[in-house]
Amino acid sequence: MLLEGMKVISFCHYLHGPAATQYLADLGADVVKVEPPGGPLERRWSGGNSFVDGVSSFFLSANRNKRSLSIDLKRPEAREVIQRLIRRSHVLVENFRPGVLDRLGFGVEAARALRPDLIYVSATGYGSSGPLKDAPGQDMLAQARSGMIAAAGDFGVRPVPAGNAIIDQHGATLIALGVAAAYAKQQRTGEGTRIEANLLNAALDLQTEPLTSYLSGAGLTPAVFKRDPHLATWYHPAPYGVYQLEDAFVVISMNNTAAPLAEILGNARLRELADRDLLRERDAYAAELASALRPRRLDDLAPRFAAAGIWFARVQDYGDLRADPQILANQVFRDVPVGAGRATLVNHPLRYDGQVPPLRHLATRCGQDGRAILGELGYSAAEIEAHFAQRVVCEQTGPAASPPNP
Repeated sequence: MLLEGMKVISFCHYLHGPAATQYLADLGADVVKVEPPGGPLERRWSGGNSFVDGVSSFFLSANRNKRSLSIDLKRPEAREVIQRLIRRSHVLVENFRPGVLDRLGFGVEAARALRPDLIYVSATGYGSSGPLKDAPGQDMLAQARSGMIAAAGDFGVRPVPAGNAIIDQHGATLIALGVAAAYAKQQRTGEGTRIEANLLNAALDLQTEPLTSYLSGAGLTPAVFKRDPHLATWYHPAPYGVYQLEDAFVVISMNNTAAPLAEILGNARLRELADRDLLRERDAYAAELASALRPRRLDDLAPRFAAAGIWFARVQDYGDLRADPQILANQVFRDVPVGAGRATLVNHPLRYDGQVPPLRHLATRCGQDGRAILGELGYSAAEIEAHFAQRVVCEQTGPAASPPNP
């Protein structure tokens, strides 16, 4: 495993931080997820109320390959446990609001006193300074503030957010990238790194192409966002967008498709427009194309589109994905037992030497790895049992965690 030997202590909840540490865990890092007694929100809530034998699908989406330590950080006895964990860890990742870990006694200065070469990562909503540093940060709030929602949908009428926590996931990727770079530095120089990540910056980074185009373009105003509803963006020429056929929705991408589409559809108006500036004439072309495509069937058009080199794709829903031959070839999904049920996980997105990173561990019970972790930290069996008896360290009772698929 690429990151075998890296030890990470994770004070993360919700999605931004957990998804980041999951990327590291997938690559072989030993990630200890520090959880409050009873578990964080991601164990008790799930989108769509989706649970597998009592285990939240939200939790399952971002916490594979980690070990769980459930500990009451408000107890003085817990301080020594965390101090030992920090001393042995290369990386600490937290995504609380600024100052929370400082108040608990594990801020960057306190942690660096325990391990000077520590990589200390803080992930917030808006950053550690500025007027919003203490404001609640959440994916859709970042989408709104970053201009992303305004640029999508029908401008001035119905701004449209992305249909998932796209900023959390991109922000998580950026954190994993930063940690990998800092770890290389740490191994080379023996020095630590302070990494600060936030959702607002991740949302802006995700829009690098359109933001550079808009902010560098002469005379552009928000009015440029207003466009025919079939068009996917404000900055691509027609026909770049989504269109309805008789039997399906289809997206048509760029690739000098305007003239071939006009010929395939036998449409004189499209032929006329195809020779014009299709950024300037985007609305007229998109509206005419939508009208011409509406009564046609995808099975009839697909061979002709392919022969003409038109880039297109049928719009699939989630129910289509399990049978998609390319997704099957990419080994994207993994079915795992969870108690008496089964969950479908989305694998790590990259392949290393042709292999999907394995699922080594799934901590379906909060705190289920506490005894093993305390043992590794040098606590005796009697000390471990005393910590559990006094509920300094906790473990969810109930069915044992299901072993992962090999």
